[in-house]
Amino acid sequence: MPNIKFNYLYRDSANYKNFSSVIFGNPNGISLDALLKLIQAKLIDETWFYVHQWHLPDLHFGTWNNEFDHTWHEFESIEYTSEAPSTEITLMEFINLVQVH
Repeated sequence: MPNIKFNYLYRDSANYKNFSSVIFGNPNGISLDALLKLIQAKLIDETWFYVHQWHLPDLHFGTWNNEFDHTWHEFESIEYTSEAPSTEITLMEFINLVQVH
């Protein structure tokens, strides 16, 4: 079964964007549809999430404006990939983190 790539970004108050992705191994054959439904059910206003809750790398820029910048990140998409996993967190661990937050 192919691995799963989770694509997300941080968009600051000036609309500058920092994109990234995390690749999870998928030895249990989790379907994209099932994972997408779970993720969408846990997003804030169907778009945002907090990376620290899901144990994903933070994409904030080096400069911070407390008056305008925010702490959440934006979910972009998930997809199958043949790329090697880029994290030690398993897909099942990630699913558990998403479920509890």
